[in-house]
Amino acid sequence: MGDFRPGPPQLRPGRALAHTTGASGSESPHRSDSRPPQTPRGGRPADPDGRPGTTPPVPGRPTSFLWPFLALPALLFAVITWQVAADGPLLRLDTRLSRALVHPDRASELLADIGNVQVAVPVLVVVLVYVAWRGRATGTDRWWLPPLAAAVLMALVPAIVVPFKELIARGGTPAVPPGTGYYPSGHTATAMIAYGASTLVLLPWLRSAYARRGAVILCAALVACVSFGLVRRGYHWPLDVVASWCLGTVLLASLRLFLGRFRSDPPTFS
Repeated sequence: MGDFRPGPPQLRPGRALAHTTGASGSESPHRSDSRPPQTPRGGRPADPDGRPGTTPPVPGRPTSFLWPFLALPALLFAVITWQVAADGPLLRLDTRLSRALVHPDRASELLADIGNVQVAVPVLVVVLVYVAWRGRATGTDRWWLPPLAAAVLMALVPAIVVPFKELIARGGTPAVPPGTGYYPSGHTATAMIAYGASTLVLLPWLRSAYARRGAVILCAALVACVSFGLVRRGYHWPLDVVASWCLGTVLLASLRLFLGRFRSDPPTFS
């Protein structure tokens, strides 16, 4: 009873309070007896993207910004398809633009060939094999999922494009032989998915921000070259290419959302 004092307890030499800032007084929030915290990391609330972690949530891979890349291109694709099928006023602008841009030459033909299945798909296969090998070699969880998802997406391209070609049956430009089945552009869609999916699955394995930025720029440049070559050579109307841009954007955004939800990150590089 002689030790009773009305004030707060005093720290005495050689003794530690239960709630000091750490065993060594280093301002660490951990327990002084080095035991783990009562709430495990896995039991804490998830962040907005569904990743288990801390509260407040740590920065993660935001996915909500991708939803406009699904809705807006899908709406634009629907509008363009309606205009082409109904021979709407947008086709008159398309015809004038094509007349101004078409100038067949060897360079435009070579650029258009970058979108050939024989060129774009082997590039995708090489990237998928590399990503699968790296994932398995480093013990990444579900290493097979990104390559498989990208391969399935590539297989979906003809399954989506060919029915539209048959249904719309749009004729070609004056620079190509008479025929139908030019809408949407299969070369543009092939290039977007092959090079875009390659970039998406490869990005986590690139060490620096410069390499990742360079991969995205290279992908965009390849798709732009194919698109320009197709219109310049007269293989497609401009709206055929724009429609495939919309379709490819929807497919790639879907792949990005899928990978962001289910994939496990590879080991981080220093």
